[in-house]
Amino acid sequence: MLVVHVHVQVKPEWVEVFKAATLANARASLQEPGIARFDVMQQADDPTRFVLVEAYRTAAAPAQHKETVHYATWRDAVAPMMAEPRTSVKFKNVFPEDAGW
Repeated sequence: MLVVHVHVQVKPEWVEVFKAATLANARASLQEPGIARFDVMQQADDPTRFVLVEAYRTAAAPAQHKETVHYATWRDAVAPMMAEPRTSVKFKNVFPEDAGW
């Protein structure tokens, strides 16, 4: 299992449009066989900050995800909405060893 946290700060005037585009991408991403979870989190005390929590079943799944039409559509649509470049942190699950995803 590979889990990626993608950190995004959105320009205030784009928050609602960003959320709509990101939810469309998340819903489509969940249809991919290599994605176990795709959570969209909005920071409680700063609504311009988001974390996308992406859980992949295999090491190859992130690259496969980035080849999809819905990812490319999202990436291109939200690029001008970001207050700063997005960043990501990758995690390997330690426990449970088999999360059952």
